[in-house]
Parts: sequence; C-alpha cells; structure tokens
Amino acid sequence: MINPNMSSGINILHNPQALVGREISGVTILDLLGRGAMGLVYTAFQKSLKRKVALKLYPKLDDTAKSLDRLRDEAQVVAVLNHPHIAPVFDLGENDEFLFIVMQLIDGEDLGSMISRYLLHPVPSRRIIQKELGLNIIMGVIDALIYAHSQYVVHQDVKPQNVLIERGTNRPFLVDFGIARTILTEHGKSKLVLGTPVYMSPEQARGDETDKRADIYSVGIMLWEIFAGKLPVSTTVTEKLMALKIHRPEQVFGKKPSECSLIIDSELQKIILKATAADLQQRYQSCEELKDDIAAYIKKSL
Repeated sequence: MINPNMSSGINILHNPQALVGREISGVTILDLLGRGAMGLVYTAFQKSLKRKVALKLYPKLDDTAKSLDRLRDEAQVVAVLNHPHIAPVFDLGENDEFLFIVMQLIDGEDLGSMISRYLLHPVPSRRIIQKELGLNIIMGVIDALIYAHSQYVVHQDVKPQNVLIERGTNRPFLVDFGIARTILTEHGKSKLVLGTPVYMSPEQARGDETDKRADIYSVGIMLWEIFAGKLPVSTTVTEKLMALKIHRPEQVFGKKPSECSLIIDSELQKIILKATAADLQQRYQSCEELKDDIAAYIKKSL
C-alpha cells in the first residue's frame, strides 16, 4: 500500500515551487535552486543561526526500510566530511515525506555555467577558461576526492554541475557526495544505472562494481571539457552513448584532446587520456597519482 505522504513527496518533484514558504526542521524554503534526478535543492533560511543555507530534499520514493536505511547511513558519512573543497553539511534528518540535508550555501556558479559563460565571450580567444584557473579548479576537486576516498566515500557523479565556484575567490566546492550511490547501489554494485552518461565511467555504465577510479574517469572528462569548451564525446544521444560505453568504450571520443583545443598540448593530452582510459589498469589508480602529474605539468608549463 502506498503511503500518502510519500506520494506527496513524489508529486513535489513535478511541482517544486509548491514548497516555497514551507518550513522544514527550522529552515524556511525561499526559492528553488536546482534539481536532480532524485531530489530538489532550495535556497532556504535557517532561523536559529539567521543565515541562508542550501536545503536538499529527497522524496521518500517507497516504504522499503532497506533503501531508506542506506540513504541515512551514507548521509551520515557525508555529513562528517570536513575539507576546504567540500561544502559542509549543517544538519540532516527526515519527516514523513522527505529525507533532507541542510548545507552551506555557496555564493557563485557551477562549473558548467562557467564553461558556458566563457563560450559567450565576444572575443574568440577568451571563450575558453584560462589554463591556470581551469587547472586550479581541477586541483581543488582532486584534493576533495583524495580526502573523500581516504574516508571510503566514492562520489560517482563528478561533473561540472556538481562543482560550485565561489564568487570572488574562484574556490571550487565539490557537492552531492554519495547520495546517488546510496539510493542506487547495494554493496558497491548498481541496481539501476542512473546518473550523467557523459561523465560516467564504462564500468559504472555496465553496472559493475565501482571504486575511486570511476571518479578519476569523471575528472578526466571534466578536465577535457574545461579546455575544449564542449563535451568531447562522439554523440550526446543518451542511448547511443551508453551503448558505446558498455560495448565499445574506445569509440566514446570522436577526437583526441589536442584536436579539440589549442590549449591542450601533448603533455596535458597524456594526462587526460590516462585519466579517461577505458581499461581500469591503464587508468590512474589513485587521485594522488593524477594530482602529481598535473602538479608537474603546472610547474613546467605555467
């Protein structure tokens, strides 16, 4: 039998503005900030500390205790992550309709929006993010992942939309840790393959067991996109792209990185190709290895 409160939570996904003005656990919802496949993100006001926050709501999609327990467990792990490039979690909990997370509100834009904004610049030579800025952003993301992996947390949805760039400082924050994995996986193996196909590693697309190397693949795609100004895949049609990743991962990319942008030289291309290798054994085995190579590249080229 369907819980009517859970049904209400599902309906909110189709009418997110209906929650504006509502209070949840001492936090008043102000405006819709964004949405994903599994939940909603709002700008909200936390009365007790008189501050604006980001409020993430995940509707209770069914009444199976097991799936909810996994989400609670993972949320508690994410809540204790403490790193300069990870947006801190202030509170988490649930009511009859939602699981919710209250976290720091980052004043800025996501990396995807930044890439798109640069592409609109009237001067052609300034339509790509400057190399130093782009590499600094990637290094911040890698530092966040090194820490998360040391805490046995794998992100599994690293993409520009999950990297928030703070206004004024250009400091990157990696957000949305582990939530999709908690909902969709059991013992590390996917029950359903959801996420963002462009940034998804071949093993994740297949529904195989994944580890930190899946995050490395996603970082490589993101690094490629930053300096190409566009997605490097041969098709953006979801069904075709997923089929390629599962059956012919070597055909995912239509061009070499250096053919996509003059900014990508042979040394940076080597880093990108190793990070995005379809063969797990050919890929970087840790974010520390990837960071070392990028640091050496920065020292040599900037």
